[in-house]
Amino acid sequence: MDKFVIHGGKELNGTVEISGAKNATLALMPAALLASGESVLYNTPELNDVFTMSKLLKQLGAEIQFENQVLKINSATVNNQIAPYEHVKKMRASVYVLGPLLTRYGFAKVSLPGGCAWGPRPINLHLEGLKKLGAEIELDEGYIIVKAKRLQGAKINFDKSSVGATGNILMASVLAKGTTVINNAAMEPEITNLVNFLLKMGAKIYGINTSILEIEGVDELHPAEIETIPDRIEAGTFLIAAAITKGNILIRGGIDAHLYAVLSKLEDAGMHIDVIGNDIRIDAQNIEPKSIDVSTGIFPGFPTDMQAQWLALMSVADSVSTVTDTIYTDRFSHVPELIRLGADISVQENNALIKGVKKLKGAKVMSTDLRASASLVLAGLVAEGVTEVLRVYHLDRGYQRLEEKLRQLGANIDRVAGQEF
Repeated sequence: MDKFVIHGGKELNGTVEISGAKNATLALMPAALLASGESVLYNTPELNDVFTMSKLLKQLGAEIQFENQVLKINSATVNNQIAPYEHVKKMRASVYVLGPLLTRYGFAKVSLPGGCAWGPRPINLHLEGLKKLGAEIELDEGYIIVKAKRLQGAKINFDKSSVGATGNILMASVLAKGTTVINNAAMEPEITNLVNFLLKMGAKIYGINTSILEIEGVDELHPAEIETIPDRIEAGTFLIAAAITKGNILIRGGIDAHLYAVLSKLEDAGMHIDVIGNDIRIDAQNIEPKSIDVSTGIFPGFPTDMQAQWLALMSVADSVSTVTDTIYTDRFSHVPELIRLGADISVQENNALIKGVKKLKGAKVMSTDLRASASLVLAGLVAEGVTEVLRVYHLDRGYQRLEEKLRQLGANIDRVAGQEF
């Protein structure tokens, strides 16, 4: 397994290009199954999660071509509606194939993601929505089996806003008979990107950028082309990289409307922010970050996917702050590793209390998930001495060549490959 070796203390300066959004891509790819023929996704990031989804679509019979961030998906050759456990177990987003396969072919057999039980999991929202659309649902030996001659439009209310469930029901309902209304739909930019793709394919969807989506089903869709939006979480991570190292970075492709909550908190923390079109400049030179409380929320609130990175910044802020995660109440696996670097953090339930310290010190730390990994890299960039971040395969799921981009900004970071640590 690879690791990063970081010699901290380098101020980051320069320009960084933001790649396409991972979470948008993972919804756009299954959407291509809804029409026969070749759809094209531009600005597609080269990530392990994208490669995993590509393997799954190939398993279903689709033809995939991926070169220079251009992903071509030919769904005319799809001849299989079974998504096996060996593919789905690697990535929860694999469940996105459920809606498209069911609505186009009338049948889908998809492994429960990660081997989770039916129980009180987010997958329930997907299944309850499909059931309201008329699907027959069966759970058999770890697989979800769904059937329907043709889905029927329905009124669907999500008790909890869910990006995944909104995307799946959207894709299922565009070929359903009649009108579907999704109340409390997710409003994340990635959902808007998906809606725009479906519209290009010939879908009829109203209420874009709102929490109430109305879908008028059509008989057939056609292939289309779309550009994937920039990854707002990658952009936010680089903004915090500038803040924590007291640097000056121009973020190319950081759409400010997608990052409003993060930018607002960074300004509260004392950073200078300048928005120029779709570019964002952050100047943190000679600025001691102020301790600012954060509570995560659904979009347009502060993203839970930025919680770990923010916590790393607050670890070296001037006073005491709190971070409350209202989305995932147990998402603090990075805290013990940050403490190994010298951070002063205590966690109780879904709240973290952070007492800023003067400096962090390098140590060997272990990645536990994608965003936790990013927080450890950020802390390593400012820590004195050498930090080794193990299991960086988590990062490769969601950041395209992160270490190369950081090196271009002046970081002393190397990937050490193929060793047992």
